[in-house]
Amino acid sequence: MKTCNYLFVILLLMSSAALMNQVKAQKLNLLVGTYTDKGTSEGIYVYDFDINSGKASYKNVAKGIDNPSYLAISSDGKLVYAANESGEGTVTAFSFDRKSGALKTLNQQKSNGAAPCYVATNKKGSHVFAGNYSGGNFSVYPVQKDGALGKAVQVIQHSGNGVNKDRQEAPHVHSTVLSPDEKFVMVSDLGTDKINIYHFDGSNVSQPVSPANPPFVSTGAGNGPRHLDFHPNGKYAYSIQEMTGNITVFGYKDGRLNSLQNISMLADDFKGNTGAADIHVSPDGNFLYASNRGDANDIAVFSVNKTTGKLALKGRSSTLGKGPRNFVIDPSGSYLLVGNQNSDLIIIFKRNKESGLLTDTGERIKVGSPVCLKFVE
Repeated sequence: MKTCNYLFVILLLMSSAALMNQVKAQKLNLLVGTYTDKGTSEGIYVYDFDINSGKASYKNVAKGIDNPSYLAISSDGKLVYAANESGEGTVTAFSFDRKSGALKTLNQQKSNGAAPCYVATNKKGSHVFAGNYSGGNFSVYPVQKDGALGKAVQVIQHSGNGVNKDRQEAPHVHSTVLSPDEKFVMVSDLGTDKINIYHFDGSNVSQPVSPANPPFVSTGAGNGPRHLDFHPNGKYAYSIQEMTGNITVFGYKDGRLNSLQNISMLADDFKGNTGAADIHVSPDGNFLYASNRGDANDIAVFSVNKTTGKLALKGRSSTLGKGPRNFVIDPSGSYLLVGNQNSDLIIIFKRNKESGLLTDTGERIKVGSPVCLKFVE
C-alpha cells in the first residue's frame, strides 16, 4: 500500500511539473524597440504575450535608451543588442532577465557610421553585426564572455550609388542577415541596389568577414533592397525592395543567390507612395508576409511553393494603423503582430495556418513609435 501511495505521489509531482512547463510555454516575452526622439516612448518595452489568448500585458521598460530602432536577441535569450539610431550612432549590449523582463546595460560601442538601423548576432553568440544606413557601412563586433561588445574589429564601407538621385545618392546599408548555415552575411544596400555577400569565419579574430565569390547580387535599378528573410528549409531567400514594392525570390546555396522570381506586393490599381518595409516567412514555410508603409499601410500575404520557392499572392490586410515598419510572427505561427510606427500602436492579428490570411483579434498594445518587435521564449 505504501509503495502504491509513493508511486501516486511521484506521478502527481511529475504531472504537476509538466503542467507548469506547459503554462510557462504559453507565455512569451515580447520586446519592442522604439523611436524615442518624438517623446512618446522611453526605450525598450517588454510585454508578456499569451499564445493561447493572443493578449499582451505590460511587464517592464528599459528607460533612457536613445532610439533603440532594431534589436537582436542571443540564441539563449539572455542577451539583447540594440541599434541606437541617433547622433553618430551606437550599439548597446544588455543582459535580459526573462522572468522579470528587466534589461541591464552591459556596455555600448560606436556604430562607426551614422543612423544604425539593423543589428544581428550569430547563434554561437560570438559576433554582432550592425548596419549603418546613412554611413553606408556595417561594423563587426566580437562578443565578450559576459555578453558585452568588444570594439569593432571590422568596419566594411560600401561605395557607389543608384539611379534615384534623392534616395540613392550614396550607399545605404539596411540589413545584415546571416545565412542559415551562418557561413555568410547578406548585407542589403538600398543605395546601390545590391545585396552584398560576405563570407563569415568566426575563428578569424582580426578579419571575420571577407567578400564572397561572387561578392554581390544586383536587385535591379531603383528597387532599393531593404530586408531579407530565408525560408526555413534554407533553400530560398526573399528580398523586399523598399522603393518599388517588389519582392525578389532567390534560390540559395553556399553563399550564392540565384534570382528566381520578381513579384509585386502592390495592388494593380494602387496609386500613391510606396515604402515597403519588413518581410517574414511563416514558421511552417507555407506563407510569406510583407509590409508596406507609404499610402498603402498593409501586409501582403503570399503562399510559398516549397518545391520552387516561388510566391503567389493570397490577399492583403490593412495594418489598421500608419507606418508598419516592422512585424513579427510568434514561434507557434498563430499570431502576427505589426508595429504601426506613426500610429503609436501594435495590432495583434490571428493567423490562419491553412489559408495564411490574417484576422484582427481586437487586441492592441499602445506604445510610442514601435519599430522593432522580437519574441523571447
